[in-house]
Amino acid sequence: MPNIVVVGAGVSGLTCAYLLSKEKENAITVVAKHMPGDYDIEYASPIAGANVLPMATEKNSSWERRSWRELRRLAVEVPEAGIHLQKSRVYRREKDLEKLRQGGYSFDSLFQENPWYQSLFDDFREVSREELPQGMASGCEFTSVCINVMVYLPWLIGECRKNGVVLRRGKLDHITEASRMSHTGGKVDVVVNATGLMASRLGGVMDHNVTPIRGQVVVVRNEAPYMLTKSGTDDADDEVCYVMTRAAGGGTVLGAMRIMQRVAEMMPEIAGGQGVDGFDIIRHAVGLRPHRNGGVRIEKEKIGDTWVIHNYGHAGWGYQGSYGCAEDVVALVEEALNRPRL
Repeated sequence: MPNIVVVGAGVSGLTCAYLLSKEKENAITVVAKHMPGDYDIEYASPIAGANVLPMATEKNSSWERRSWRELRRLAVEVPEAGIHLQKSRVYRREKDLEKLRQGGYSFDSLFQENPWYQSLFDDFREVSREELPQGMASGCEFTSVCINVMVYLPWLIGECRKNGVVLRRGKLDHITEASRMSHTGGKVDVVVNATGLMASRLGGVMDHNVTPIRGQVVVVRNEAPYMLTKSGTDDADDEVCYVMTRAAGGGTVLGAMRIMQRVAEMMPEIAGGQGVDGFDIIRHAVGLRPHRNGGVRIEKEKIGDTWVIHNYGHAGWGYQGSYGCAEDVVALVEEALNRPRL
């Protein structure tokens, strides 16, 4: 029976453990410093807004395409996962068009005119000019999903435990320490490195391309009639305005105070026309997204005498790429085990 240790219990690590545990011959141990229920700035998964808004280029869209199929299925067929369908609108500001067309914006693919993802969503449509708010050049609408992370992460753990996965607390200084941390006590055959930000300072990995991107959200009781995002703000080029209502009473995710002001301006009905004062705040939260210069790293590497499969560097799209990335991890694990795939 192959022994596999997954390091990291964010959405990437737990999704990998879940898919690997579907092969009943595998003995899976998840080792992590932080687990769902913890709140820490370096543990981004419980803080994320968590939805599907395609960010990849068409060439690199496979992870998001494959993840969308599964997340949509869960929304429709598995209500206990805490995912629901929600209309989403994406607006392109008039002042951003030239920059978008020149490819100079960090969310180019999401705000593209004639975007590749129009074929991904069955009900995709361009918004008519009459429907556009002031200052918007164009926009599109489609049905997406929003994930209540407070429900979904425990659901993932439940599915893992149902399949025999054992979860252990642990803080590693070097990735090779994971080769001695299987709950079986036996030799570890493969380690999956899903450590997120930790990859930048974990011995044996030390990937200095990994850098934190600060994200701040406010969760409010007010319900939004649809999911909303727009191409830019007047505060900074790397900021976007967004709003989404989580499934199962999870509240509506906004952002920091200045994003609350933007939301009140773009969607005045959410706050009853009272501006920021109309928001009923549940909590504030700050997390560090694990960005990686050069993009996500999914590959296998022999470190010491153990195969390590890397899966980190997802920045702000960990949820919406989680299943596609985990499927590639499973394939690399099979290669490392020299086990033919059916």
